Amino acid sequence: MIYLLGDLQGCCDPLDRMLATIDFSPSRDHLYVLGDLVNRGPDSLGVLQRLHGLGASATCLLGNHDLHLLAVAHGVRKAHRSDTLGSILYAPEREAWLDWLRQQRLAVFAHGWLMVHAGVVPQWDAAQTVSLAQEVEAVLRGPDLGDFLTQMYGNLPAQWSDDLIGLDRWRCVVNSLTRLRFCSADGVMEFATKEGAGGAPEGYMPWFEVPGRRTADVSVAFGHWSTLGLINRPDLLSLDTGCVWGAQLTAARIGEGATQIIQIDCPQAQKPGAR
Repeated sequence: MIYLLGDLQGCCDPLDRMLATIDFSPSRDHLYVLGDLVNRGPDSLGVLQRLHGLGASATCLLGNHDLHLLAVAHGVRKAHRSDTLGSILYAPEREAWLDWLRQQRLAVFAHGWLMVHAGVVPQWDAAQTVSLAQEVEAVLRGPDLGDFLTQMYGNLPAQWSDDLIGLDRWRCVVNSLTRLRFCSADGVMEFATKEGAGGAPEGYMPWFEVPGRRTADVSVAFGHWSTLGLINRPDLLSLDTGCVWGAQLTAARIGEGATQIIQIDCPQAQKPGAR
């Protein structure tokens, strides 16, 4: 069985309960986790331990909180008051866990689904999305990670161009794959707004509603956008349903007929708006 899982954000108990509910078997099943493995929940280290323990039967994507952990660990970002990363940062095996995180993916196309953490700008098709993700994955795994992390943050360039090179190119890729919610019809990204789809600022729309986007011919699954909530369409799965905020952890079973949604109620670990 193939399962896609929404944002965990350090909530290990709901992960354990989800694995038990779906009777997950590493010898039979495969789990794709759509990013934000860590942070804000009570047991970020426990989440990494569980996912690592699934071995090759789990594929994990990196979200903005996972990249934030790498940036904090390298001293290029300060921890937020709501961060719950200490169990990893002060673990005796800290470097091993950070190295494992660096090996994870930013985009995957498998079983007919393009999987990302946040979104895809309208200029990219599925093949370009995965190719650009692989460029950044190589940087994350390489010797210049620290230098990259110091330049990774920022909202510019806000629009993709195939002419972008170097840090501007990689920053734009990271912003699309790990931060995107709204963009304009010509692909200018907007990062300030965190409301649901109805809260789009003037001139912008949810990235998946852009007319003519080049991923319209494939099914796309993503997390990141808890205020959007669950979307379950044959061509679109939105699976961040606010586990860390006390709502649900959501998984989707794909590949055999209609997508099956499985949800686990979660205790509130953070209040919305916490920083």
